[in-house]
Amino acid sequence: MKGNYLWPAMWDNSFNTDDTLNPKLADEYGIVMGTSHHEPMMRAWKEWEWAGNGRGSWDYSKNAPSLRKFWEEGIRRTKEYEKVVTLAMRGDGDEPMSEGANIDLLQNIVADQRHILSEVMGKDITRIPQVWALYKEVQDYYDKGMRVPDDITILLCDDNWGNIRRLPNLTDPPHSGGYGIYYHCDFVGGPRNYKWLNTNQIERVWEQMHLAYEYGADRIWILNVGDLKPMEFPIEFFLDYAWNPEKISAQDLPEYTRQWAEEQFGAEHAKEIAEILNTYTKFNSRRKPEMLSPETYSLVNYREAETVVAEYNALADKAQRIYDLLPANCKDAFYQLVLHQPVACANLNDLYVTVGKNHLYAKQGRARTNDLAEKAKELFNKDSAITYYYNKIVANGKWNHMMDQTHIGYTNWQQPEKNAMPEVKKIQLPESAEMGVAIEGSENWWPNYKEKAVLPEFDVYNQQIYYIEVFNRGKKPFEYSIQTGKPWMNIYPNKGKVETEKRLWISVDWEKVDIGQHDVPITIIGPENNRVDVHAIINNPPAPKRENVDRFVESNGYVSMEAHNFSKLISAAPINWLEIPNLGRTSSAMTPMPVAEYVQSPANNSPKLEYNVHLLSKGEVKVKTYLSPILNFNNKGLRYAISFDDEQPQIVNIHENDTIPDWRYPLLWNQEVSDNVLLKTSIHSIQKPGEHILKFWMVDPAVVLQKIVIETGEVRPSYLGPPESFHGITRLGNGK
Repeated sequence: MKGNYLWPAMWDNSFNTDDTLNPKLADEYGIVMGTSHHEPMMRAWKEWEWAGNGRGSWDYSKNAPSLRKFWEEGIRRTKEYEKVVTLAMRGDGDEPMSEGANIDLLQNIVADQRHILSEVMGKDITRIPQVWALYKEVQDYYDKGMRVPDDITILLCDDNWGNIRRLPNLTDPPHSGGYGIYYHCDFVGGPRNYKWLNTNQIERVWEQMHLAYEYGADRIWILNVGDLKPMEFPIEFFLDYAWNPEKISAQDLPEYTRQWAEEQFGAEHAKEIAEILNTYTKFNSRRKPEMLSPETYSLVNYREAETVVAEYNALADKAQRIYDLLPANCKDAFYQLVLHQPVACANLNDLYVTVGKNHLYAKQGRARTNDLAEKAKELFNKDSAITYYYNKIVANGKWNHMMDQTHIGYTNWQQPEKNAMPEVKKIQLPESAEMGVAIEGSENWWPNYKEKAVLPEFDVYNQQIYYIEVFNRGKKPFEYSIQTGKPWMNIYPNKGKVETEKRLWISVDWEKVDIGQHDVPITIIGPENNRVDVHAIINNPPAPKRENVDRFVESNGYVSMEAHNFSKLISAAPINWLEIPNLGRTSSAMTPMPVAEYVQSPANNSPKLEYNVHLLSKGEVKVKTYLSPILNFNNKGLRYAISFDDEQPQIVNIHENDTIPDWRYPLLWNQEVSDNVLLKTSIHSIQKPGEHILKFWMVDPAVVLQKIVIETGEVRPSYLGPPESFHGITRLGNGK
């Protein structure tokens, strides 16, 4: 079976006529489970699939009589069942039916199928619920002008990754058959399968399905859920939202999760359980577990990789504590619905980061290299143990095989036959001691590297703490000590013994630092008086004073701002700005509402978000906007505008160099869905340092902003982007 499908009854009264569709469906959900490889019409009997009963090729231009007979028999056998009949035809194995979009052929197929329906059902064809599904390559026919009779529902689809591909044009004439949406919770296909665990943020589902609802795609919604476990939570949300989209707003989403947790496990721990659900789906949606690699998160910049692991482990520990407090009759359900996912994913993230560190340490010749290789093997084996516990132990094996899905060792889009241990490195160490030094922000090590070792800049606003790692490249321990050029540089510990490695924490006593910039040497002295100098750049400008800052402040060549931390919000009726809590990779998102309003011209008091910043430099800067990966659903491209101060806003078409993803998946789309973010860059000129206002203007609706990074210099690479800069925010505006 290829997948499971859930559909809520969302068609209107025009479908609830005579005996074609039982009106009872208006009071309950329908569930359809079946395959979609050969889907010319919805069939209730799997044995009547073409593979078992067809005669000849699956090609209407060559084998029309056999195909018509096959379809006729399928409709005859299901004549008395409630159903929505899917029309048209796809190729074998989800492939295109033919090279190019042969519109005439497909229109003939639809006409012949409708003739079969009318003859077999003995009814007016317009009274039989029918749908044309524009899945993958079939949308090409629609985009090139093919249309079907007005009574047929047009089922629009997402891109298999939760991003809707096409919506009705608001200016199109009414289509009596209406429009629907086919949406995915998991997927088999490129750029990679994702089928193991729940990676669906309900906030993202809400945002996309709200968009569909407001654009009139509301006749029928179908959800491809893959395995019913572990998708219970997003399935229930999808159905609840579909039942009454106007009842659940974006602001209701945190409370929805809390209520769901309370329904399952009672009120006492519901808030904490909701936080776990919201957090692990955010973590999982940053990058699907199947797409993780040792290179995903930066090992040296912003402590990104270790922070991801630490936060996931803390989440798993929190879930475990709640599990321990629950009564015995709740534990199995809690493990299956809540605990298993953060535990399994915390372990998987730890595995990949450990393998990444193993590779880096091997290049640096660190004594811990082999230990990390062993730790990676232990984590890989722990993954198997977690799977075994779920399948065999929980509820006495009630859900055996539910977690058999392979998820480690992908080499292309298709799943590996079995989980495969990532490659690790082992090295030979000399018997003697040898000191190496590494610093935060660099993969190099000293004294091997010839250029100066310079830590990321310290500044009085962010008051950073960075690390230096002193490590052994041999088997014999050694002693180290520290010398520093300024008494207000704090190094802990400043001396000691190194068996394998020691992390030293570097901070500044800011009350004792003179105004200005300082280059402070930190000297690490190791065995045989070997020395490595590390330079700390200290920035303590005369103004503004830290306690007086009411804006974001530049540091280390950037200003990083989460979208919802704006300084001022400008609305202009009927446009308002909406914060969608928890949506995105790092915090919450902002989007203009209503989503079905028309284009705005950026000028004066048109809708915008303002971010007050203090820049320490001038010249050319780049502004990178992190957007939810919305697709070009209007076939025109969605736009926003960006500007500093009073400059002319630059209009950015986020789909300017993109095409609507076709079934072959262009490389740009691959990148966007893999990273679960759309990144756009504009270039601006700053005439002088100091206070500035960055303005993000609405142009088209449905653009969802997650984060903005102003790059004033070379920004160190990372997956999630630089963490948010220090700020003090005074909120202004007419909408918050």
